[in-house]
Amino acid sequence: MPLHLIGIGLNYEKDISVRGLEIVKKCDLIYLETYSSVLACSLADLEKFYGKKIIPAGRELVEQSDEIVDNAIKKEVALLVIGDPLSATTHIDIMLRARKKGVLFNVINNASILTSVGIAGLQIYKFGKTSSVPFPDMHFQPVTAYEVVKQNRILGLHTMLILDLRPAENKFMTVNQAIEILLGIERHRQEQLFTEDTLCVGCARIGRGDFFIKAGSAKDLLSVDFGSPPHCLLVPGELHFIEEEALEAWKLKE
Repeated sequence: MPLHLIGIGLNYEKDISVRGLEIVKKCDLIYLETYSSVLACSLADLEKFYGKKIIPAGRELVEQSDEIVDNAIKKEVALLVIGDPLSATTHIDIMLRARKKGVLFNVINNASILTSVGIAGLQIYKFGKTSSVPFPDMHFQPVTAYEVVKQNRILGLHTMLILDLRPAENKFMTVNQAIEILLGIERHRQEQLFTEDTLCVGCARIGRGDFFIKAGSAKDLLSVDFGSPPHCLLVPGELHFIEEEALEAWKLKE
């Protein structure tokens, strides 16, 4: 039997594709990956619209257990993923595990933050490597995001930073927190890479009716309330004049 990796879009129960919905309706077991993003609708909304019972699947179930793959040996199983199913390495891993066990897999693509963020006005093909900004703690203070901005900046490319979220703990990193983290790394590194004057674009709830985008210096964006999650942060590289014009729409008014 196949394992279906189905992207359900960024926000609402109706964001799933017609093909994806048709497959969901014939599946025996349906899991929803719950840790890499957050929807604007509830699990109950999904179940009502899909007409099926959905099993929430946290990181441990998806990454450390073979339950989903093993069930797909004898049953038709769907793993629902917010956004596009292959935007995260987690989902590539489960696809590889299915292949090793001889389980057929089927991928149904959907919208991803990696492309939907184009509404900010930066050209998608000019983005370099994407990185994440994790919550730091006493024993974990990575500088990978700073390094990725540095590498992309050398090539004149834009950087998308995905901000940490822990839905089970109701903990979601804000644009403001991400900027503070990067400024903290800058204070330590002193490379003049990410300063208070660095142009940034803060994005929240992309794809929703209440999406929110603001462009400005890192210092100025620190005082902006971006509202409810999810958030992401863009650090532009070299700007084309069309991109400059597009960003004007989102700039803070003096």
